[in-house]
Amino acid sequence: MGRATLSFVCQSCGAQARQFFGRCPGCGGWNTLVEQASPPPDGRRRRAPGAAAIKELGARPRRSQPIQAVGERPLARLASGFDELDRVLGGGLVPGSLVLVGGDPGIGKSTLLLQAAQVMARSCSVLYVSAEESAQQVKLRWRRLGPDASPGPGPGSLQLLAETDLELVLQELESLRPAVAIIDSIQALHDAELTSAPGSVAQVRECAAALQRLAKRQDTALLLVGHVTKEGMLAGPKVLEHLVDAVLTFEGDRFASHRLLRAAKNRFGATHELGVFEMRDRGLVEVTNPSELFLGSEGPCAGTATIVACEGTRPLLVELQSLVSGTSYASPRRTATGIGINRLHQILAVLEKHLGLPLSRFDCYLAVAGGLDVEEPAADLGVAAAVVASYRDLTLPAGTVLVGELGLGGQLRPVGQLELRLQEAARLGFHRAVVPRASGLGSLATELDLQVLEAATVADALVAALGVDPAAD
Repeated sequence: MGRATLSFVCQSCGAQARQFFGRCPGCGGWNTLVEQASPPPDGRRRRAPGAAAIKELGARPRRSQPIQAVGERPLARLASGFDELDRVLGGGLVPGSLVLVGGDPGIGKSTLLLQAAQVMARSCSVLYVSAEESAQQVKLRWRRLGPDASPGPGPGSLQLLAETDLELVLQELESLRPAVAIIDSIQALHDAELTSAPGSVAQVRECAAALQRLAKRQDTALLLVGHVTKEGMLAGPKVLEHLVDAVLTFEGDRFASHRLLRAAKNRFGATHELGVFEMRDRGLVEVTNPSELFLGSEGPCAGTATIVACEGTRPLLVELQSLVSGTSYASPRRTATGIGINRLHQILAVLEKHLGLPLSRFDCYLAVAGGLDVEEPAADLGVAAAVVASYRDLTLPAGTVLVGELGLGGQLRPVGQLELRLQEAARLGFHRAVVPRASGLGSLATELDLQVLEAATVADALVAALGVDPAAD
């Protein structure tokens, strides 16, 4: 009988090495190689029959066919019970798809999926596999969420299995054949035929691949909960993210009650969609008007500006706050929360160059209200207006929004989905909008009863927004 050999496997990319390296030769990650025992050559492994085995058995190999001859089978999406979750998924769960849900510990991943499973169980069979908690612990959370007349055993039922053995989970899936299955979590499952510990690269890869084959074969929509590393990335090999059909990230500030659900990958819908939830004592509740979370409750004050950011197809009105004060050091301090720090440096340089403001002698602090991360360049004009308003101790008129990308030459560039942004601003009661010139709005401003001020440069836009020339002494 062969002897098991030792090897070092990277926990990020799955690369193997015969000896330890401080840096992975595959992905370049530091201290990611972990020692594990490889199975002996004659060890038990599940292998697909090769060409020689097919010839021996006399079986005919599968042949290709023209793509026009492939039969079409319409698959109706399954509603999850949350409109926000369905939005991020692209309209609901697709039968036979794999969805990976990741997020920080305690953010609410299990709560979200258990609530969704409870609603879906009214119309189809759902299997919840708890590999981290006992059945009693899941039952306590289920009671806290307040089940509403949950159905009993039958075509519409919620089944619970507390198990970590992959073979037993696969047997239950084969026997029950549920429409939806939830695995909480994929890192806690283990394959007894592998010698590595649960959560290792080999275990996660093999468990996910086995679940994928079964889900595709019997059209079970599979939801996998994934852990994250201390850097905030999904734990396990990158092949796990390539294997699934959709990757969702559940995020939020632990000091706030709202949670954000994003799609980083989606084979059946658009990416960069955003779902907003609020955590309460009875579980998660959908936020139908998320702009209320990111707008200040009081009136405008010096150093604040309102922008309209787009997360996928959803426009959000967001308040930006800026503080410009004299520095006590040779190098001024720059701090940005929710906006890229390099983007802030670029906007400050443009303002100093084209408006003559001595911002290099001042500290600048910028924050996005509500903890939202705004990455699109449409927020540039709002950032510039907030900085100048704080520097001049000015207040923007109430009901004003700013949308535009700032070029290095001080010019304003048009942004996408401008009509959708202005419609959302008008719906929430805003009556003035400063936008780049030649945006092609036509008669939209008249229809929305919105005063649209067009500007070609950042200087013209700030004059229109503030009512004064920011470059004047």
